[in-house]
Amino acid sequence: MTKVRTATEAVSLIRDGAMVAVNSSSGLLCPDAVLEALGQRFEATKSPSKLTTIHPIAAGDMFGTKGVDHLARPGMITKIIGGSYPSGPSNAEPPLIWQRIQAEDLAAYNVPSGVIFDMLREGAAKRPGVLTKVGLDTFADPKRDGCAMNETARLNPLVRHMDFEGEDWLYFPALRPDVAIIRGSTADENGNLTFEQEGATLGAMEMALAAHNNGGLVIAQVRRVAAQGTLKPHDVKVPGILVDVIVEAPEQLQTTATAYDPAISGEIFRPLSTFDIPDFGPSKVMARRVAQELKQGWAVNIGFGISANVPRILLEEGRHGAVTWVIEQGAVGGIPLLDFKFGCASNAEAFVASPHQFSYFQAGGFDCSLLSFLEIGQNGSVNVSRLAATPHRTAGAGGFVDITARAKRIIFSGNFNAGAKMHIEGGRLVIDKEGKIAKIVPEVSQVSFSGGRATETGQEITYVTERCVLRLLDGKLTVTEIAPGIDLQRDLLDQATAHLEVSPDLKEMDAALFRDEPMGLTL
Repeated sequence: MTKVRTATEAVSLIRDGAMVAVNSSSGLLCPDAVLEALGQRFEATKSPSKLTTIHPIAAGDMFGTKGVDHLARPGMITKIIGGSYPSGPSNAEPPLIWQRIQAEDLAAYNVPSGVIFDMLREGAAKRPGVLTKVGLDTFADPKRDGCAMNETARLNPLVRHMDFEGEDWLYFPALRPDVAIIRGSTADENGNLTFEQEGATLGAMEMALAAHNNGGLVIAQVRRVAAQGTLKPHDVKVPGILVDVIVEAPEQLQTTATAYDPAISGEIFRPLSTFDIPDFGPSKVMARRVAQELKQGWAVNIGFGISANVPRILLEEGRHGAVTWVIEQGAVGGIPLLDFKFGCASNAEAFVASPHQFSYFQAGGFDCSLLSFLEIGQNGSVNVSRLAATPHRTAGAGGFVDITARAKRIIFSGNFNAGAKMHIEGGRLVIDKEGKIAKIVPEVSQVSFSGGRATETGQEITYVTERCVLRLLDGKLTVTEIAPGIDLQRDLLDQATAHLEVSPDLKEMDAALFRDEPMGLTL
């Protein structure tokens, strides 16, 4: 029988050496009350110690939801397997978990988010592990980093190559957690969970199955507890037969920045007029140029950064609904939200569990992906996952590797170099002060996306910056469009430390992109 306990009582059931899986996405769905109680228990008793923690998408952030930082105490964690990690400004003190990683206090792994969900599903079914091509020739490949984030992890490899029927695959072992900590909106007295006030379900069911089927403990944090028999069965996303303990947390936030917004959970639809449109400037120019690549009826994945504003461009142009947005946390349709609410969508058509969404991505079932870059290598490879000098500025790769592995088309966007100051005047881009850090380099510092594999498999790859458009053609980065006001040699070729090809059909970017008025977008 499921029991309602305080968070302190619930975490007293977790033992030393346990493998603990946490269902979260930064501040979205984070069971922070339970994690806080777990950290407090260790602080008081030094138990449970030597934990392995698993979080397919970041548990917590730097802006109010501590998540895994509650557990980032010396001796509490010996291994952490994460798709992404709390991240924030380089001038801020690194999150505690990053301090532990850099101090080599634990073995830390950055595994593609979808692959972690797959590892949990294999563990739930008591199968040996995952064979996948997701991650080949990226940092997940043992030929590169093998997912290791520090030297301690490199001494204990997590992934290996395996030959299967004459093909090269990556093998990740199944995960069999001793504890799953999940979160919903409502639990009844039998432990049945509904998610009516959440912006996603993420992998709650998969984690609960993996722990339960291996004799483990499932703790569910919820806002409220209802009488048994009062929840509609179609609304129940995790059945009570999998849940051992309920923790009631009436003050749990919907996201880091949101106490409760019914549009995030699909209970109401916001008027389209309430969504902000990006201010005119170089960033908006890039979002507009990305929008020009889209086609009517496409299903389009969207990532953080410039890409997140592309739905607002379609809205301004009267083209909302021309494409369907799909995000890794599970929302389908609607308008993806920004900043602390990224990962949620308002006015969504459906919420899909993240593991199913990742199966859709891994197989290339969608039409196009819009993503960011930190660096672009000469062979078209992209780094989004590591800045060596300030690693906590990046969250790791998250679902980036799953999404890009077989995507038919990818449009990366970002500034041509770092630190440049510029403005638009008279329909022309003006560079006021050139940046000091090149972002187009001979080799990226970490391969999050392999340009070499993209060339081998025939993926269509485009890179949109404020001053030019590049395409990966025959394995070479090629400038195909240039912004008005930009000098090809001075502002492009001299600012890249990698060689760039120039298309013989080089043309100027659409002048309408550089005017402060709707551009008449057609798809």
